[in-house]
Amino acid sequence: MRRRRRIKSEEAELDITSFMNLMIVLVPVLLLSLVFSQVRILNLQLPVGSQASSDPDNEPKVLELVISETAFELNYPAGVLLKRFDKTEKGYQFANLSTYLQDLKLTFQQGDAATQDKRDIVLLLTPSIDYQTIVTTMDTVRSFKAVVAANLVDAELFPQISLGDAPEAGGNVENNAGAKP
Repeated sequence: MRRRRRIKSEEAELDITSFMNLMIVLVPVLLLSLVFSQVRILNLQLPVGSQASSDPDNEPKVLELVISETAFELNYPAGVLLKRFDKTEKGYQFANLSTYLQDLKLTFQQGDAATQDKRDIVLLLTPSIDYQTIVTTMDTVRSFKAVVAANLVDAELFPQISLGDAPEAGGNVENNAGAKP
C-alpha cells in the first residue's frame, strides 16, 4: 500500500492592519475637510430699463441706492436725491439706511396703487466698492429683523435687487432731500 502523503498547506491570512490604519487616519481627515456652511443664492434682476413710451408720466419710477466711497445716496425717482447717508469713522450707516427704508416702505404702502407693491431697488456701485460692502448692502435693502408674535422674523423691504454702475461724480443729480414719494 502506498501512502499518500498530504502536503500541508498553510492557510493564507489576510493582513488588513495597514488598511485599517489608513482608514483610521483618512476618515477623520475627510470629515474635517467637509464644508459645513450654508450656500445662499440671491437672484438678481436686470435693471429696469426706460420704456419706449414717450409719456414721461407713464414711466416706472425707480428707487436707486448709489454706493460710493463716501456715502449712500438714495434716489427716488431715479436721479432725484431723496436722502444721503455719509460714511462715518465706523463705516457705512447700514442701520440708519435700514430704518429709513422701513419708513419709506410704509410710505409706499400708504401711497397710490403704483407704489403700494414696490419691491425693486437698483444698487449703483462705484468700481472701488469692496465685495463685503456690496453683500451687506444687499442684505440691508432686502429685509430687516422684525418681531412678530414673539418671534424674530425677516420682514421684506425690497427683495428684487438690480445692480448697475454708479454715475460719475458731479452727475446730473437734483437735490430734493425734502421730497416725499
